[in-house]
Amino acid sequence: EVWSWTAATKQSLCLMWQTVKVQLMLSMSFLVAVVWYCRRLYSFLAQLLKRWSIYLQRKLIRNLSVLTEVDLLGYSAREWKGETKQAKHMREAYEELFWSYHIKYLRQVRRDNYCVLRAVLFQIFSQGIPFPSWMKERDILKLPEKLLYSQGCNWIQQYSFGPERYTGPNVFGKLRKCMETLKTNWTEISATKNNEERANMCNTLFSDESKEHKLYEAIKFIMLYEVVEAYEQIKNREEPVHNLFTLLLARDSSSDPLSFMMNHLNSIGDSICLDQVELFLLGYLLEVKIRVYRLHRFNTEEFQVNYPDEYRREWNEISLLTEDDRYYHIPLF
Repeated sequence: EVWSWTAATKQSLCLMWQTVKVQLMLSMSFLVAVVWYCRRLYSFLAQLLKRWSIYLQRKLIRNLSVLTEVDLLGYSAREWKGETKQAKHMREAYEELFWSYHIKYLRQVRRDNYCVLRAVLFQIFSQGIPFPSWMKERDILKLPEKLLYSQGCNWIQQYSFGPERYTGPNVFGKLRKCMETLKTNWTEISATKNNEERANMCNTLFSDESKEHKLYEAIKFIMLYEVVEAYEQIKNREEPVHNLFTLLLARDSSSDPLSFMMNHLNSIGDSICLDQVELFLLGYLLEVKIRVYRLHRFNTEEFQVNYPDEYRREWNEISLLTEDDRYYHIPLF
């Protein structure tokens, strides 16, 4: 009886172990399968996230019209390789900026015919520089209508919007949208005191080509408006105007506001950039001192030039770097 009871117990335990063993093996197999699946899923999601991140980064870099900072001398070495006279001259100019002017980095600006306007406005926005004093006293949104109705400039319908080359009766609506874009973004960004937040806002704005072009066209129109006012003052022999207007209107190609618009402003953004006289006008209207380092003029008195050359002490200062007076970058001290 004892043997029979022991055998029965042993047999029961064996049967129970077999059952537990099968369940345990199934559970372990399931657990291994789950772990393997999770690892595969994690690897897949990680790869997907990495590819998506690279895609977004490339898209942002491609769309961003003002790139992140790069080392100045490294940029010079990449761009001006070889032992030609020009390459050596440019490398020496960059070294002079690095050692004597303490410029360590630069931000590349997209090379198109809005380049100088982009470089100037980006710095104004990124530094949080407020509206010029004269803009605070006027509603710039009303300038297009004022030019037409108060001063009778019907020819404004021939205004061309850079590469769009649009002219016609709807020019006032388009100009007003440009002025609204400038005023809204300038107000919002200059009111932002946090530097990181303001930098993010600038990157977003200067990644939107449509908004960018509206900013530049608004600045172009303000330049035209001020030339019209100066021309009327000169013609009516009213209060004296700044000598830069006299210089600008003395050119055969811009002897009056209409020729200034047709021969100069309409082509800016399309086939030409601002020239030297218009840079003087730009700095004067925006009330900033634009300091330009002209690398092709290295070892001459024109290596460093201020636009305008007469400025008020309270004006903010921004800097540009150019190799050819056509395309500009932003130097960083």
